[in-house]
Amino acid sequence: MDETINSLADNIESKIIEMRRDFHKYPELGFMEFRTASLIARRLIELGYEVKLGREVLKEAFRMDVPEEAILKENLKKALSYGADKKIAEEMKDGFTGVVASVGNGKGPIVALRFDIDALQINESEDISHKPYREGFSSIEKNVMHACGHDGHAAIGLGVAEILAQISERLKGTVKLIFQPAEEGVRGAKAMVEAGVLEDVDFLISGNIGINSRKSGELVCGTSGFLSTSKIDAEFIGKASHAAAAPEKGDNALLSAASAVMNLYSIPRNSEGETRINVGCLQAGVQRNVIPERAYMIIETRGETTALNEYMKSYAERILKASAEMHGTRVHIKYMGSSISAISDEEMAAIVENAAAHMGVYNKIHHEKVKFGASEDIAYMMERVQATGGKATYIMFGSDLMGEHHSSNFDFNEADLIKAVKLYSNVVYDILA
Repeated sequence: MDETINSLADNIESKIIEMRRDFHKYPELGFMEFRTASLIARRLIELGYEVKLGREVLKEAFRMDVPEEAILKENLKKALSYGADKKIAEEMKDGFTGVVASVGNGKGPIVALRFDIDALQINESEDISHKPYREGFSSIEKNVMHACGHDGHAAIGLGVAEILAQISERLKGTVKLIFQPAEEGVRGAKAMVEAGVLEDVDFLISGNIGINSRKSGELVCGTSGFLSTSKIDAEFIGKASHAAAAPEKGDNALLSAASAVMNLYSIPRNSEGETRINVGCLQAGVQRNVIPERAYMIIETRGETTALNEYMKSYAERILKASAEMHGTRVHIKYMGSSISAISDEEMAAIVENAAAHMGVYNKIHHEKVKFGASEDIAYMMERVQATGGKATYIMFGSDLMGEHHSSNFDFNEADLIKAVKLYSNVVYDILA
């Protein structure tokens, strides 16, 4: 542990909380984080980092579920009205909202820290018991909210950036700070991986605040059990007809979709490990006396390993196609997001544990791999670093939550932000000092 780091962090705690609240008030969905990303980039430039952004750090062909051009333009205009940096935001205008910043001091290892920055399509609570609403920093956007802590992650990242910039001459190597768009729906990480952002990285660290019911003062140094996942949109197209006068002349898209739902949930489990499937939405039809011409479904599959998710995905595809053929309709299948499984490295987790133990702010530190139990596209980044001989780990920062993740009243203990800033900074110092 370095006392200088902890002192520097304590001096900016109020600033970190202020940044978190600002990001919380102006949430942005994946690939539309124009205000968030442009302000992050501007601050990193002010701190003396070498900053890359836009198409430099996101490979276009690997982005998934990018909003339509008109929606991107509308949100860019809105972001500018809310104070986005115009020059920087313009470089991101087509949905290239990633930022990568580097600072180095001679030869040595390259340590990357990744922070996700996007919000969720959730309407924030207006109950007086909800602190962001009560204290005036709740979302100004209808049906958009930071309900997973990414506002905190962005603020933590900028706090770490400020500290490391001040001690960069004491480091032998390079720090790379990755601010990733579109983690929700697992849509953004692969595009950054394919752009080469991780090719030279020796150590990768990321984390999530308050995940997995971990309380304030608790820390998980290494996470396993990331579920591989596929996000699937399916549209059945049939033929409308009068439901009473000529039902046989129609091709019922809703019937195809309903058959698919029943059979998707009937996919056999697998003896090799855990599998999941969920149909999150089914929309179809226009009138009670019309054979439904169209039906739309959104589906996700998950597997304990990438192979198990592939089993679920391919089985689901067969069911969708068979359900269409059964009732004379057509089905269009589109993949909207994906991630793979991942495991944290023991060595990297041990480095985190050592730094945390000396800080004295965590009262319960888990070194052993703890199951994540959901999906996170950091897995693509971890796999790339590990494939080239590097080490990676994913941290769970405990926090007392006021509302669960992905709920309208989600909030966390802001006192845990500074702990994360100190931990990240000390881990980097321990590796590069």
